[in-house]
Amino acid sequence: MAILEIKNVSKFFGGLAANSDVSFSVEEGTIMGLIGPNGAGKTTLFNCITGYYPPSKGEILFDGRRMNGLDPDKVCMLGMVRTWQKVRPLAKLSVVDNVMVGALARTSSLKTAREMAMEQLKVVRMEHRSDFLAGGLPIGERKKLEVARALATQPKLLLLDEVMGGLNPAESEEIIQLILDIKQRGLTQMVIEHDMKAIMRISDRIVVLTSGEKLTEGSPQEVVNNPDVISAYLGESHA
Repeated sequence: MAILEIKNVSKFFGGLAANSDVSFSVEEGTIMGLIGPNGAGKTTLFNCITGYYPPSKGEILFDGRRMNGLDPDKVCMLGMVRTWQKVRPLAKLSVVDNVMVGALARTSSLKTAREMAMEQLKVVRMEHRSDFLAGGLPIGERKKLEVARALATQPKLLLLDEVMGGLNPAESEEIIQLILDIKQRGLTQMVIEHDMKAIMRISDRIVVLTSGEKLTEGSPQEVVNNPDVISAYLGESHA
Protein backbone atom coordinates (compact mmCIF):
# COMPACT_ATOMS: atom_id res chain seq x y z
CA MET A 1 0.00 0.00 0.00
CA ALA A 2 1.39 3.40 -1.01
CA ILE A 3 1.67 5.85 1.88
CA LEU A 4 2.93 8.63 -0.42
CA GLU A 5 2.01 9.29 -4.05
CA ILE A 6 3.74 11.92 -6.17
CA LYS A 7 1.75 12.60 -9.33
CA ASN A 8 3.29 14.72 -12.11
CA VAL A 9 4.74 17.22 -9.65
CA SER A 10 6.47 20.26 -11.11
CA LYS A 11 8.00 23.27 -9.37
CA PHE A 12 8.92 26.40 -11.30
CA PHE A 13 10.98 29.36 -10.12
CA GLY A 14 10.35 31.94 -12.80
CA GLY A 15 11.39 30.22 -16.01
CA LEU A 16 13.42 27.53 -14.23
CA ALA A 17 11.87 24.09 -13.74
CA ALA A 18 13.43 22.73 -10.54
CA ASN A 19 11.11 19.70 -10.80
CA SER A 20 9.25 18.64 -13.93
CA ASP A 21 6.44 16.05 -14.03
CA VAL A 22 7.92 13.83 -11.31
CA SER A 23 5.82 10.78 -10.42
CA PHE A 24 6.42 7.85 -8.07
CA SER A 25 4.96 6.25 -4.97
CA VAL A 26 6.42 5.10 -1.66
CA GLU A 27 5.15 1.86 -0.17
CA GLU A 28 4.38 1.76 3.53
CA GLY A 29 7.15 0.27 5.68
CA THR A 30 9.87 0.67 3.03
CA ILE A 31 12.88 2.92 2.45
CA MET A 32 12.84 4.91 -0.78
CA GLY A 33 16.17 6.36 -1.85
CA LEU A 34 16.23 9.60 -3.83
CA ILE A 35 19.46 10.23 -5.70
CA GLY A 36 20.81 12.40 -8.48
CA PRO A 37 23.64 14.80 -9.31
CA ASN A 38 23.89 18.17 -7.56
CA GLY A 39 21.09 20.44 -8.76
CA ALA A 40 18.86 17.54 -9.77
CA GLY A 41 15.93 18.89 -7.72
CA LYS A 42 15.98 16.45 -4.81
CA THR A 43 15.68 18.94 -1.96
CA THR A 44 13.17 21.03 -3.90
CA LEU A 45 11.00 17.93 -4.19
CA PHE A 46 11.31 17.33 -0.42
CA ASN A 47 10.24 20.93 0.13
CA CYS A 48 7.18 20.43 -2.07
CA ILE A 49 6.25 17.18 -0.34
CA THR A 50 6.48 18.68 3.16
CA GLY A 51 4.75 21.99 2.49
CA TYR A 52 7.68 24.40 2.35
CA TYR A 53 7.03 25.00 -1.36
CA PRO A 54 3.65 24.70 -3.07
CA PRO A 55 3.93 22.57 -6.22
CA SER A 56 3.40 24.56 -9.41
CA LYS A 57 1.67 21.54 -10.96
CA GLY A 58 0.72 18.04 -9.99
CA GLU A 59 -0.59 16.38 -6.85
CA ILE A 60 0.87 15.01 -3.62
CA LEU A 61 -1.14 12.41 -1.71
CA PHE A 62 -0.13 11.28 1.77
CA ASP A 63 -2.05 8.47 3.44
CA GLY A 64 -4.77 9.06 0.83
CA ARG A 65 -5.07 12.79 1.56
CA ARG A 66 -4.21 15.59 -0.86
CA MET A 67 -1.39 17.67 0.64
CA ASN A 68 -1.10 20.53 -1.88
CA GLY A 69 -1.25 23.89 -0.14
CA LEU A 70 -0.89 22.63 3.42
CA ASP A 71 1.60 24.43 5.68
CA PRO A 72 4.55 22.47 7.11
CA ASP A 73 3.09 22.43 10.62
CA LYS A 74 -0.13 20.87 9.32
CA VAL A 75 1.88 18.36 7.28
CA CYS A 76 3.79 17.45 10.44
CA MET A 77 0.60 16.97 12.43
CA LEU A 78 -0.68 14.61 9.74
CA GLY A 79 2.43 12.47 10.22
CA MET A 80 5.13 13.56 7.77
CA VAL A 81 8.37 15.22 8.91
CA ARG A 82 11.77 15.98 7.40
CA THR A 83 15.33 16.73 8.42
CA TRP A 84 17.65 19.25 6.76
CA GLN A 85 21.04 19.14 5.07
CA LYS A 86 22.42 21.78 7.42
CA VAL A 87 21.66 20.85 11.02
CA ARG A 88 20.92 23.81 13.29
CA PRO A 89 20.16 22.70 16.84
CA LEU A 90 18.98 25.15 19.47
CA ALA A 91 22.55 25.58 20.63
CA LYS A 92 21.91 26.99 24.11
CA LEU A 93 19.35 24.34 25.03
CA SER A 94 20.14 20.83 26.22
CA VAL A 95 19.92 17.82 23.95
CA VAL A 96 16.71 16.60 25.60
CA ASP A 97 15.15 20.08 25.35
CA ASN A 98 15.89 20.11 21.61
CA VAL A 99 14.05 16.81 21.17
CA MET A 100 11.19 18.03 23.37
CA VAL A 101 10.52 20.71 20.74
CA GLY A 102 9.46 17.90 18.42
CA ALA A 103 7.47 16.09 21.11
CA LEU A 104 5.51 19.25 21.92
CA ALA A 105 3.85 18.88 18.52
CA ARG A 106 1.95 15.98 20.09
CA THR A 107 1.45 17.00 23.72
CA SER A 108 1.14 20.14 25.82
CA SER A 109 2.55 18.40 28.89
CA LEU A 110 6.23 19.12 29.52
CA LYS A 111 6.52 15.95 31.59
CA THR A 112 5.12 13.82 28.78
CA ALA A 113 7.22 15.64 26.19
CA ARG A 114 10.37 14.93 28.19
CA GLU A 115 9.46 11.24 28.45
CA MET A 116 8.82 11.11 24.69
CA ALA A 117 12.13 12.89 24.03
CA MET A 118 14.08 10.45 26.18
CA GLU A 119 12.51 7.53 24.30
CA GLN A 120 13.79 8.91 21.00
CA LEU A 121 17.22 9.67 22.42
CA LYS A 122 17.43 5.98 23.29
CA VAL A 123 16.53 5.12 19.69
CA VAL A 124 19.47 7.21 18.41
CA ARG A 125 21.70 6.02 21.29
CA MET A 126 22.19 9.49 22.79
CA GLU A 127 20.38 9.21 26.12
CA HIS A 128 23.75 9.66 27.86
CA ARG A 129 23.97 13.11 26.22
CA SER A 130 20.52 14.28 27.35
CA ASP A 131 21.77 17.15 29.56
CA PHE A 132 24.62 18.18 27.25
CA LEU A 133 24.30 21.55 25.48
CA ALA A 134 23.33 20.91 21.87
CA GLY A 135 25.72 23.58 20.60
CA GLY A 136 28.68 21.54 21.84
CA LEU A 137 27.85 18.36 19.94
CA PRO A 138 30.07 17.12 17.10
CA ILE A 139 28.48 16.92 13.66
CA GLY A 140 27.67 13.20 13.87
CA GLU A 141 25.69 13.63 17.07
CA ARG A 142 23.99 16.76 15.72
CA LYS A 143 22.70 14.66 12.84
CA LYS A 144 21.36 12.02 15.23
CA LEU A 145 19.82 14.74 17.40
CA GLU A 146 17.90 16.07 14.41
CA VAL A 147 16.63 12.56 13.65
CA ALA A 148 15.54 12.17 17.28
CA ARG A 149 13.66 15.49 17.19
CA ALA A 150 11.89 14.43 13.99
CA LEU A 151 10.99 11.05 15.48
CA ALA A 152 9.56 12.78 18.55
CA THR A 153 6.76 14.20 16.36
CA GLN A 154 5.60 10.57 15.94
CA PRO A 155 5.65 10.53 12.12
CA LYS A 156 4.34 7.92 9.72
CA LEU A 157 6.85 9.05 7.10
CA LEU A 158 10.35 10.36 7.82
CA LEU A 159 12.26 12.24 5.11
CA LEU A 160 16.03 12.43 5.62
CA ASP A 161 17.94 15.01 3.58
CA GLU A 162 21.63 14.04 3.30
CA VAL A 163 21.76 12.84 6.89
CA MET A 164 25.21 11.35 6.22
CA GLY A 165 26.64 14.50 4.63
CA GLY A 166 29.92 15.58 6.19
CA LEU A 167 30.35 12.45 8.30
CA ASN A 168 33.36 10.16 8.49
CA PRO A 169 32.95 6.44 7.65
CA ALA A 170 32.37 5.39 11.26
CA GLU A 171 29.72 8.07 11.77
CA SER A 172 28.04 7.18 8.48
CA GLU A 173 27.89 3.53 9.53
CA GLU A 174 26.10 4.56 12.74
CA ILE A 175 23.53 6.46 10.69
CA ILE A 176 23.06 3.52 8.32
CA GLN A 177 22.36 1.23 11.26
CA LEU A 178 20.00 3.82 12.75
CA ILE A 179 18.02 4.06 9.50
CA LEU A 180 17.73 0.27 9.34
CA ASP A 181 16.69 0.14 13.01
CA ILE A 182 13.98 2.72 12.34
CA LYS A 183 12.74 0.61 9.44
CA GLN A 184 12.47 -2.39 11.76
CA ARG A 185 10.15 -0.27 13.91
CA GLY A 186 7.81 -0.04 10.92
CA LEU A 187 8.45 3.59 9.97
CA THR A 188 8.49 4.47 6.26
CA GLN A 189 11.45 6.59 5.13
CA MET A 190 12.63 8.61 2.14
CA VAL A 191 16.34 9.31 2.02
CA ILE A 192 18.32 11.78 -0.10
CA GLU A 193 21.94 10.70 -0.13
CA HIS A 194 25.07 11.11 -2.27
CA ASP A 195 26.90 8.14 -0.74
CA MET A 196 26.00 5.51 -3.33
CA LYS A 197 27.21 2.55 -1.28
CA ALA A 198 25.08 3.69 1.64
CA ILE A 199 21.94 4.30 -0.42
CA MET A 200 22.29 0.89 -2.07
CA ARG A 201 22.49 -0.78 1.35
CA ILE A 202 19.48 0.87 2.92
CA SER A 203 16.98 1.32 0.06
CA ASP A 204 14.21 -1.00 -1.06
CA ARG A 205 13.70 1.13 -4.18
CA ILE A 206 15.47 4.14 -5.63
CA VAL A 207 14.26 7.08 -7.69
CA VAL A 208 16.89 8.93 -9.75
CA LEU A 209 16.42 12.59 -10.61
CA THR A 210 18.44 14.60 -13.10
CA SER A 211 17.81 18.20 -14.22
CA GLY A 212 14.55 18.15 -12.25
CA GLU A 213 13.10 15.12 -14.06
CA LYS A 214 12.79 11.49 -13.04
CA LEU A 215 15.43 9.56 -14.93
CA THR A 216 14.51 6.09 -13.69
CA GLU A 217 13.19 4.08 -10.76
CA GLY A 218 13.89 0.55 -9.60
CA SER A 219 15.62 -1.74 -7.17
CA PRO A 220 19.16 -0.78 -6.07
CA GLN A 221 20.62 -3.39 -8.41
CA GLU A 222 18.58 -2.16 -11.37
CA VAL A 223 19.56 1.43 -10.74
CA VAL A 224 23.28 0.87 -10.20
CA ASN A 225 23.49 -1.09 -13.48
CA ASN A 226 21.47 1.41 -15.53
CA PRO A 227 23.68 3.06 -18.20
CA ASP A 228 21.58 6.25 -18.04
CA VAL A 229 22.29 6.58 -14.32
CA ILE A 230 26.01 6.00 -14.84
CA SER A 231 26.00 8.60 -17.61
CA ALA A 232 24.18 11.16 -15.43
CA TYR A 233 26.78 10.78 -12.69
CA LEU A 234 30.00 10.05 -14.55
CA GLY A 235 29.44 11.00 -18.20
CA GLU A 236 28.64 9.08 -21.37
CA SER A 237 32.13 7.55 -21.73
CA HIS A 238 31.69 5.66 -18.44
CA ALA A 239 28.19 4.50 -19.43
